[in-house]
Amino acid sequence: MNHLNRSALIVGASQGIGLGFLYKCLETPEISTIFATYRDRPSADRLFDLSRQFPHKLTCLSMDITDESQVERAIAQIQQSTPYLHFVINCVGVLHEGDLQPEKSLRQIDSDRLIRYFHVNSIGAILLAKHLLPLFQHDDRSIFATISAKIGSIGDNNLGGWYGYRASKAALNMLLRTAAIEYRRKRSRAIVVMLHPGTTNTRLSRPFQRNVPPEKLFSIERTVSQLWEVMETLEEQDSGEFFSWDGTRLPW
Repeated sequence: MNHLNRSALIVGASQGIGLGFLYKCLETPEISTIFATYRDRPSADRLFDLSRQFPHKLTCLSMDITDESQVERAIAQIQQSTPYLHFVINCVGVLHEGDLQPEKSLRQIDSDRLIRYFHVNSIGAILLAKHLLPLFQHDDRSIFATISAKIGSIGDNNLGGWYGYRASKAALNMLLRTAAIEYRRKRSRAIVVMLHPGTTNTRLSRPFQRNVPPEKLFSIERTVSQLWEVMETLEEQDSGEFFSWDGTRLPW
């Protein structure tokens, strides 16, 4: 990211890794314009505090990525301000909420809960890819990254369980690998990648941290720094690939 006056979009910026990426973009001089999305206004106080501190750099947008009309509306708002984006990271994902919890066995499979996993973790991301494509059709190297998870690797699945989360992340990987091929055909220089952040100390992972060794539980700042480093080194032939936080390629 060497050019000045670059534009960025952080999807799911009100908390966790998304908020961490927002801080990183705010302190990056080359990025002059940032759009940051939130779903629930009551949980986005820090995001709006930052928008008041950086009124000429940061714009907050309401968007639920499972609702295509909201995705279209938010991207139309971005297009009113800039014709191009250079950096997009989608940090939206669900592992647990209310009675939605990772399944430990087949007897816990429930179709409505499976659909919720796919709506948030898979379908939302490909809706973004669909509507963001025009903003990536320019001549600069760009990044379109989505937070995935190693647990979505079919080749790495040796423990079982967590059916919905695993399957929705595997579907995410396939959808975005396919989108990367279409992006390339349409002459976009966007590098479309899926990123495994490692276990990060966020609300998403908190109920499942008990057996994680301290050295493998990353702070948000460390996760963002590691993933940023990975993205800095990506080349166009890496588009459509699945990378871990340390830069290694993960099996499908």
